[in-house]
Amino acid sequence: MKLNSIGLEIEKTKALNSNLNILLSSFQVYYQNLRGIHWNIKGKGFFDLHVKFEELYTDANVKVDMVAERILTLGGKPLHTFEDYMKVSKLPVGKDISVDKEAIQLIANSLKELLIIERDLLELSGDANDEGTNSLMSDFITEQEKTIWMMKAWLEEEV
Repeated sequence: MKLNSIGLEIEKTKALNSNLNILLSSFQVYYQNLRGIHWNIKGKGFFDLHVKFEELYTDANVKVDMVAERILTLGGKPLHTFEDYMKVSKLPVGKDISVDKEAIQLIANSLKELLIIERDLLELSGDANDEGTNSLMSDFITEQEKTIWMMKAWLEEEV
């Protein structure tokens, strides 16, 4: 069994890196969706939503960097072109969304898909004894579950 520079099995980190690149790509699409709805939102909730969407895309941008750096830490190479992102992302592109309910629903649905990827990564990282990725995913999951709850409360839907 060959180990990488941080003492994890190389074969297991390959699977982690592949899945982290899916997460990275999906976060990039999520980020761009958030920028689009931030720019294009209209209606009486504009002022509140415009600020909230900026908060969310700023957070997504930080997470993109964290995921890319985790890939590098594990000895992998993060994807970095939109062409590559679109090939592996699990999120839909939200185009021309300017209505508040559509925007909030896109965010909630996107976060749900990100959670699925992160929970898969949590399982892989546990199997690989990779506490760094495990901790990162746990933090993301906790925060995103709360955001979904808030989005669903805004939509007046059950979680």
